[in-house]
Amino acid sequence: MATLIEAKDLEKLYRMGDETVHALDGVSFSIPRGDYCAIVGPSGSGKSTLMNIIGGLDTPTRGRIVIAGNDIGEMNDDDLAVFRNQTIGFVFQSFNLLPRLTALENVELPMIYGGVEPKLRTQRAAELLERVGLENRMDHRPTQLSGGQQQRVAIARALAGKPALILADEPTGALDTTTGVEILNLFGQLNRGGATVVIVTHDHDVARATRRTIEMRDGRIVSDQVNDRSARHDANI
Repeated sequence: MATLIEAKDLEKLYRMGDETVHALDGVSFSIPRGDYCAIVGPSGSGKSTLMNIIGGLDTPTRGRIVIAGNDIGEMNDDDLAVFRNQTIGFVFQSFNLLPRLTALENVELPMIYGGVEPKLRTQRAAELLERVGLENRMDHRPTQLSGGQQQRVAIARALAGKPALILADEPTGALDTTTGVEILNLFGQLNRGGATVVIVTHDHDVARATRRTIEMRDGRIVSDQVNDRSARHDANI
């Protein structure tokens, strides 16, 4: 299976007064295309820093990370912006939907930045909302949707650019348990459809729903293992 993410000896240093903090301290791993992976760890473990580097939102102090053949450290800000739009679909804990836009318009937004023709982007946004089970909520604004529905809109938006990677930051953190399970099942279905999904979380129950768990502590990977239990079901999406 082809490699999508390759990290080698990643370090990230921050200066805090007279002290140097190693947010990442020699992190190496690879993630193949089609994987369903969780990066898990407590606050301060380095997982959020690693997520930002994987997402092209930050660059390492040392080391290399190559995503879909692109060396993040070699890109300027403009190149990174284009890379993120074309390669990564982001899903956040707080949904990050624009309140004045409908569900359909929120899903269209990244395609506007990507230069997709209006008729095509509206058609694709509608198809994606149908794909996540919101065909009857396309004209609703975020305040008219439940938390789970808002996260489904966010997932549809993440898929708008046909990304190589779906990167989710605590995607169930603002949801009740039942709704959180539904969202994890949706990620599992997308993965079985061919999507590469990486979830960053502090919750080991969320991590166990994935195929593989990378655990971090004090800026280092302390374990990398295939999970005994996965989120696979027969449903397709």
